[in-house]
Amino acid sequence: METILRRTELPSPCNYIPDHMCKREYIYVSRCDPDEYMAYLLAGWRRFGHMLFRQNCSGPSACRSLRVNAAHFRATRSQRRTHKANAGIVRLRIGTPAVSPDKVAVFERFQADRSETRGWSPYDSDNLAEFARGFVLNPFPTQEWCYYLGDVLIGVGYVDELAGGLSGIYFAHDPAFRDRSLGTWNVLCLLNRARALGLPHVYLGYHVEGCPSLQYKARFRPNERLDPDGVWRDGWK
Repeated sequence: METILRRTELPSPCNYIPDHMCKREYIYVSRCDPDEYMAYLLAGWRRFGHMLFRQNCSGPSACRSLRVNAAHFRATRSQRRTHKANAGIVRLRIGTPAVSPDKVAVFERFQADRSETRGWSPYDSDNLAEFARGFVLNPFPTQEWCYYLGDVLIGVGYVDELAGGLSGIYFAHDPAFRDRSLGTWNVLCLLNRARALGLPHVYLGYHVEGCPSLQYKARFRPNERLDPDGVWRDGWK
């Protein structure tokens, strides 16, 4: 791994739960191979493009990395309904990341909806360079998962396929199709592909108890959370 810059911020309110104080660490890399990144992922790091980051939060409900056991996953009744509603109807195409107007439009609508319903900052659709840096320009090959209903793009996500599992980087969907529970459908597709590839886990990023945007992750069971001592322990069975 070739590091350009390391940076650690002073403690400040957490992005997800303002009651918590968080010390964020960043590593900017020019080069990093998948096995190197896997080691960082196991230690609680995430990445957007060439930026690796880790949230070190205080409190019992602080940010914790969460992964799902792909082989032992069993869908809930609600997740089975989501599967029935989308299987064979919503088409998934896995390809190489690229910027396009329809993808930017999905992100813009998703961020606008989250801004209105959950207080997120709206996405600046004019800054395509920022979009490309965050999701398209990567230190090693990354997959772009595009979901279509007919010929209409309704969801787009980015995924790292690593030796230890699939890591979901980010997923956005068109809120006009919220009745399809596309966030849940995306995770179900990740788990299905991980099983097909013989990979043990699907990494879903951070889970924070009490944060509405992240609660869905804990519904995929069995799962494990990374404790502050660096050990992955059973989350919810």
